[in-house]
Amino acid sequence: MTSPTSSRAVDRHAQWSAQRPLIAILRGIVPDETPAHVDALIAAGIGLIEIPTNSPDWLRSVRAALATAGERAMIGAGTVLNEADADALADTGAGLMVTPNTHPAVIRRAVARGLFCAIGFSTPSEAFAALDAGAHALKLFPASSYGPGYVRALKAVLPPSVPVLAVGGIHPDNLSDYLQAGCAGAGLGSDLYRPGQTPAATRARAERFVAAHQSHQP
Repeated sequence: MTSPTSSRAVDRHAQWSAQRPLIAILRGIVPDETPAHVDALIAAGIGLIEIPTNSPDWLRSVRAALATAGERAMIGAGTVLNEADADALADTGAGLMVTPNTHPAVIRRAVARGLFCAIGFSTPSEAFAALDAGAHALKLFPASSYGPGYVRALKAVLPPSVPVLAVGGIHPDNLSDYLQAGCAGAGLGSDLYRPGQTPAATRARAERFVAAHQSHQP
């Protein structure tokens, strides 16, 4: 018999796979503004969305994002640094946890709670430690400090089935460089969203990233 947690994990993998591998990072967003920006992102073709925990009242924003997105997008939190926040995130019904670092206890807790985990790393040792703890995807951060050549070297030793995302300094003009180097996708930060911008600006910026991703597809 499949346990409830195992069933959730299968569903989360399906949710992830159904979306373009671009994670929108809405750092600094406030709850009342969240629904409009989530709608804008989905309309532009982005269905992976994180609210970093260092945003104002991040749990309320996650709940607002979930209520807005429904089945149209996979919602989660980023900058998750401890088990308590992983639990709080899972309690909302969100599906995605993103971290800037490798913390095995946090990864194991999140996996046990049925969250899809995209884990931040910089070195091969950190990458394999994250995978040993149960990470589903790896997030090279800050990617711009390492460059596409570093991605190629990492991909030579990492399991080919594990998605690697480039995060930090990614914009529409350099996204293809990281995709060509072997990244499955990217996390989109300040070049996508900055606090105070309009939903229309969010949609326009998201459309540029989507176009850059589509242009790389065979």
